Amino acid sequence: MSITTAIPEKKDIAEPQSKTRVFVQRAADYLELTKPRLVLMILITTAAGFYLGSPYTVNWIQFLHTLIGAGLTAAGVLGLNQYLERDIDAKMPRTQNRPIPAGRMCPMKALLFGAFLTSSGMMYLTVLVNAISGFVISLIVVSYLFIYTPLKRKTSLCTLIGAVPGALPPVVGWVAAQGKLSGPAWVLFAILFLWQLPHSLAIAYIYRDDYAKAGLKLLPVIHPDGASTRRQIVINCVALMGIGLLPVLFNIAGGLYFIAALFIGGIFLLSGIYLQKSRSTKAARYVLYASLLYLPCLFIAMTIDKI
Repeated sequence: MSITTAIPEKKDIAEPQSKTRVFVQRAADYLELTKPRLVLMILITTAAGFYLGSPYTVNWIQFLHTLIGAGLTAAGVLGLNQYLERDIDAKMPRTQNRPIPAGRMCPMKALLFGAFLTSSGMMYLTVLVNAISGFVISLIVVSYLFIYTPLKRKTSLCTLIGAVPGALPPVVGWVAAQGKLSGPAWVLFAILFLWQLPHSLAIAYIYRDDYAKAGLKLLPVIHPDGASTRRQIVINCVALMGIGLLPVLFNIAGGLYFIAALFIGGIFLLSGIYLQKSRSTKAARYVLYASLLYLPCLFIAMTIDKI
């Protein structure tokens, strides 16, 4: 009697592995659609707003609910933005490999996924935190998707308009903690509003050729010599130096923050002045790096000063 052993074919072994690989790739694409690094930055400013807005002790359950709601909404909005700008992304080398323009994700799936996350986040905040936080985050959704995004194709003023939804996350955190909108929340708004202008203009300066090919009407595209962009970066860094000290006047922070704000604001301003003198893309990258350093350092100093 002979004993035969069935040897599985290679395709039978490979099939489960390929299915796993496809699943991992799809999960990675959905994650990429939400721009997790940008969501993290939004959550940091929202958390800072909540902490600074807490009158005595932090309600950590409310804090967690706020971050969940804000995170879901931010992820959804950024996904919907990629859906709306899929034709633009397909024209720029640095964005061509995103899930939709690369053909790895159907636009309709991206739309449904983004809409689900956005509506879930807004509802979550409204029901489990408070109505005013849900209202403020709805302003972010509307202004970012339906005002700022289409205006990028029409006017350089889109940078100013886009700074509004970008400056509202700490306000979401503040009203989530206090249940009302007060003066200090507008101080946090003003800081983020002014911070975004040199930050966004530096990015536009670096990638102005890509943006021009995509037909976006950003300042460095309309004025290719870059003079107006460099000037605006310096002007807004100077304004940020002053506005950045307002938390001391509004009793949000104290002496430690005052020194930190002067120091990191000065670094930010120096990077802008260096760009004004050198006019190089490398200098614009220094402005971008300084902006990425400025915001977390500022809010960390503000938070430590409150302890």
